[in-house]
Amino acid sequence: MNKGQARAGFIFSTIFLDCLGLGFIIPTLPDIIRRFVSDPVTVGTYFGYFISLYALMQFLASPVLGSLSDRFGRRPVLLVSLFGASLDYLLMAFAPNLFLLFIGRLISGLSGASITVASAYMADVSTDKNRSNNFGLIGAAFGVGFIAGPIMGGFLGTISPQAPFLGAAVLNIINFAFGVFVLPESLIPSKRRKLEFKNLNPFRTLLRTFERKNIMALLLMYVCLFLAGQVHPSVWTLYTQTKFGWTAFDVGLSLSFVGISVAIVQGGLIRIIIPKIGESKALLCGAIMAALGYVAFACAQSGWQMYVILFPSAFAGLATPALQAMLTKKVSDSEQGELQGSLTSLTSVTAIMGPIIYTSLFTQFSSHVGKYYFPGAPYLAAAGMCLLCILIFYFSKKPTRLSHP
Repeated sequence: MNKGQARAGFIFSTIFLDCLGLGFIIPTLPDIIRRFVSDPVTVGTYFGYFISLYALMQFLASPVLGSLSDRFGRRPVLLVSLFGASLDYLLMAFAPNLFLLFIGRLISGLSGASITVASAYMADVSTDKNRSNNFGLIGAAFGVGFIAGPIMGGFLGTISPQAPFLGAAVLNIINFAFGVFVLPESLIPSKRRKLEFKNLNPFRTLLRTFERKNIMALLLMYVCLFLAGQVHPSVWTLYTQTKFGWTAFDVGLSLSFVGISVAIVQGGLIRIIIPKIGESKALLCGAIMAALGYVAFACAQSGWQMYVILFPSAFAGLATPALQAMLTKKVSDSEQGELQGSLTSLTSVTAIMGPIIYTSLFTQFSSHVGKYYFPGAPYLAAAGMCLLCILIFYFSKKPTRLSHP
């Protein structure tokens, strides 16, 4: 394995393990909560708290980790995050009460913010020629993680409720050891900058990011796309169980298929498509495919149609790596950590807002008591966000220059 392969492999495994842990959590967390409470309403309420807490901690921690990596380098921050994640999974496996389970989820959010530093590392080692491909590899890591997570979590869960978390802890320790012995530093000392505590404020970092007029349109499109993308984790289980009567196994199987589709597109096809059509066109095509996919999900009349829709809708994944590549070209090397921290914070904000918006819409339109019955309403709202992204693209002052530094 050469140096470049080791670097890319480590970043891939870091993000993969974070997504793998999420894949373990999503199908099994309700059962874990039921160890301590039995009331269905309370279980649902706590489930929402767990989702929001994870996103909140990522929001708070991402700019901190990004700024720390700009000052001290990517390698030490990544290694500490991985070690913390392994401890977190052990804590959640043996938590004797709900309070400690919440503490474990809090640590999950902190360690999960390492995606910020991993993205900055990838930006460090990328060139204009391979930047989109490298960020596509990050997308593939997400996809593969969500393929393996539900399947492995379900299998290990048949052994014991603690087994999925123990398995995730072992994998994180292995990745930590891999990083200790293989991973070189990517940010040379001459490109590091002083650590200013005012930059650790996530709100200040976001405000500073939006002060960059040259990337304002790109940032607004980023928010629209990621807010739209929150519809799946927010209501997929509720929607499919309500409309098609899916079981937990059916939901897990479908989530694995989602991961396969994403991995095929972002891990392979974008390497062919984006260089041929360019980043701006890839962004536009991805947003259009996302909008069409969400409308199709909203109108599906049977469960098999969801599978038919999943693969073409995965081409929405063209937008994210193209958009990230365009953004990284707009800032200097010494600011990549701060930028990636801001982007992860924006993602966390959408992860906090999205479940509230989409579950509220689902509750409103899935009740037969209400005036209108249309459980797919959240997906129409997500399609609306994608359309807004397309409008921003077209009405930007210089849309034809978005892909140029």
